[in-house]
Amino acid sequence: MKLVLASNNKHKLSEFREMLERTDIAILSQSEAGLELEVEENGTTFEQNAFLKAEAACKALGIPAMADDSGLVTEALNGEPGVYSARYGGEGLNDEGRYRLLLRNMENTGNRNAMFVSAIVCVFPNGDVLQARGECRGVILRAPRGENGFGYDPVFYIPELGRSMAELTMEEKNAISHRGAALVKFRKIFEEYLKEEHPC
Repeated sequence: MKLVLASNNKHKLSEFREMLERTDIAILSQSEAGLELEVEENGTTFEQNAFLKAEAACKALGIPAMADDSGLVTEALNGEPGVYSARYGGEGLNDEGRYRLLLRNMENTGNRNAMFVSAIVCVFPNGDVLQARGECRGVILRAPRGENGFGYDPVFYIPELGRSMAELTMEEKNAISHRGAALVKFRKIFEEYLKEEHPC
């Protein structure tokens, strides 16, 4: 079955394909599907934003579409940056600019607890909706570490591993990450769904 991932983020696409390999699911990016689409992410939860993106892609292409909305939630900043993780500080900032802004905003707090959250939603042309959520808990470092990953990975430290998310290989990251956890759950839900008869 072909699914379109409502994103052109090459890092996300790679993670999705890695986690769903050896299945009958072929994942296309929006560009590979010939779709140019910008969806206003005005939801107040990760699940709402993922649904908005998946629904728009599904309606535009007439095939099942899935989307991920993910971000970083910190205790000290009352959940920020949360659903605004990719837009934290405004459009003028890149990944490094956003995590350095986060470090400045947390400079005077001793509470470094945080978690990455990923919500995956799949929308089918018949109106069916599948969703899964994954979380990964850690602490925010005071300086970046590592060269891998993207987003806030360099400042997100996993105490159990003694490394930041950006110091992990793709295989290691998928084994413990929020998106990896959500994809494991999603894969099981999706496979159960396919066992039933649906007019997709």
